[in-house]
Formats: sequence, C-alpha cells, structure tokens
Amino acid sequence: MDDSKERTRCPARGTCPVFLALSSGAVRYAPSVLGPALDGNLGEEPWDTDSQPHPDEGHPPPLEAVPVPWKSVGPCRSHRESPGGLAESPGGEEAQGEEGPAAAQLDVLRLRSSSMEIREKGSEFLKDELHKAQKELKLKDEECERLSKVREQLERELEELTASLFEEAHKMVREANMKQAASEKQLKEARGKVDTTLFAEFQAWRESPTLDKTCPFLERVYREDVGPCLDFTMQELSALVRAAVEDNTLTIEPVAAQTPPTVKVAAVEYGSTKTCALSGLARACRHRIRLGDSENHYYISPSSRARITAVCNFFTYIRYIQQGLVRQEAEPMFWEITRLRKEMSLAKLGFFPQEA
Repeated sequence: MDDSKERTRCPARGTCPVFLALSSGAVRYAPSVLGPALDGNLGEEPWDTDSQPHPDEGHPPPLEAVPVPWKSVGPCRSHRESPGGLAESPGGEEAQGEEGPAAAQLDVLRLRSSSMEIREKGSEFLKDELHKAQKELKLKDEECERLSKVREQLERELEELTASLFEEAHKMVREANMKQAASEKQLKEARGKVDTTLFAEFQAWRESPTLDKTCPFLERVYREDVGPCLDFTMQELSALVRAAVEDNTLTIEPVAAQTPPTVKVAAVEYGSTKTCALSGLARACRHRIRLGDSENHYYISPSSRARITAVCNFFTYIRYIQQGLVRQEAEPMFWEITRLRKEMSLAKLGFFPQEA
C-alpha cells in the first residue's frame, strides 16, 4: 500500500457514525472547501478496522465537525441538508427503500396499539353497559317478585272471600229451608185446628165473590164480627155508619187544633172535641167522620175510630178479592181474612194502637 492510500484512511473507520452513515448512503456529504464530495463508498477500498493509526504519516489535518441540520421527511425517515442548502443525495431513494419495512412495522405497531386501546375502551364500555343491564334486570326481578307476591295475596283474599260468601249463602239457604219447614209444619197444625166448615164457606164464597150479606160466609162474618164491632150506644148513628162502611162512602179526617178565624164553617157539627158522638162518653176526640156527601161531621173517640177502621180494612180486602186484585191461593187469603177478623174482635174489646 502506498502513502496516498494510507493518508486517506480514517483512523476510526470501524466505529465512526459518520462513516457508517456515508457508507450506507443515508447521508451525502459534500463539503465545499475541504475536497470533492464523497459518493458511494468514497472511492476507497474497505478500511481495515484492525489496523492501527500511524501518527505523523503526512495525511491531511483532521476535519473539523460541521453541524449538519436534520430535516424530518415523514413519520419514520429523515434527511440531512448541507450547510449550503444542498438537496438530498441520489442515494436517498435507496435509504427510503431500506426504511420502508421499518416504517410499515412502526405503523403496524401503532395500529396494534390503537386497536388495543379501542378494544380496552370498548371492553370497558361493554362492561359498564352490562353492569347497568344487570342492575336494571335485578330491579325488574325485584319488581316482578313484589307484583307476584301482591297477586298471590289478592288471590288468597279472593279465595277466602269466595269461600266466605259461599258459606254465608249456604247458611242463608239452610236457615230459609228451616223456616219454610217450620212454617209448613205450623200450617199443617193450623189446618188441623181450623174449623173445616168455615174454610169450606170461604172457598165457596171465593169461587164467586160477592158483597151480598146473605151468602153463608159473609153472613157469619157480619154476625160474629162486623155487627158487634159497629154496635155503638147511639143506635141511629151506628146504622148510618154501618151503611156508609158497606157503601165505601165514609170519611175519617183529623180534627184541626184550632179553626182559623177567617174560615166560616157552614157544616153542622155534632158533639165536641170532648164528647164522642157514637158512644156518648166524654173522651178527647182527635178525629171526626163524614157520611157520604153530607156536610155533617161527627166527632169520635180513639176507641170508636179503631173499631170503624178495623171494619173498613176487612171490607177493603174482600173488595180487592172480588175485583181480582189479590192473586193468591185460597189458604193465604183465608189466613189474611182471619187476621182481619181478629183485629175487629180486639177493637171491639177496646184494644187498639195508641196512635189511634
């Protein structure tokens, strides 16, 4: 090896970063003063990294370090400009070709990182939504359980109420049957005690109802009840009252406490509020009677009124039967007539309600 080649060798060629950058083609170094631009492998043979530098061998003075600015070209590569603003060296395309896989790998790493971050955020979001859904589902389950308990309680109460109503209904039916049986028993016993002759007379009268006093049934009632009940001390007035009752023209009205002074009474009044016109006894008379269309009034005592009312009730009922307004069997009619005859007998004996 000659002296010129020895002078161009770099003493730190095995480890110098500048040498490595220049030899790889990533940076083109073209100083404007120190010498021609270095291109490719600088036109020299490979340096022997094992050889030792020889001092004072006559090679040029060492180059001073010139700061070279770096310009970022993309996310994964860069280029350096010369102090004079020189463009990139022709070997830049090769450097870019070498940097492509590294940039693609970096992009893949970034995509993987972004994907993992999105996946983590999506996982957290899904976890939150799942937690909310589980919470809502738990609340709905609790509400369903509460409603189920309410429904079960209502069903139990409904069953208890239904059972109670059925029991009460059966009880009422049982009591009604017992009462009906007792009534039928009493009716049978009463039938055995009733005068068969009187019932036969009533049945005969019911087949052809009439108000003729000559029929056996009414003749008996007149003789045993109506006549004695309307037999008062004043015989003449008693006969008039009896005829008015038979003709249904008798009127009973209460006596006013005081007659207004502006009213002039033209009718003739018999007796007074202290004397009964039928019995002639001194009694407080709170009612008076009027016979037919006559304007005459007769004051009567409560006892006389009760006797007249009892007879009027009997005649009203037999008129209803005659007119066909009573639609019952013979036995209920007969028992109602018997009750009315009983009232006439009690009134004749002086028993009457206090309001009379």
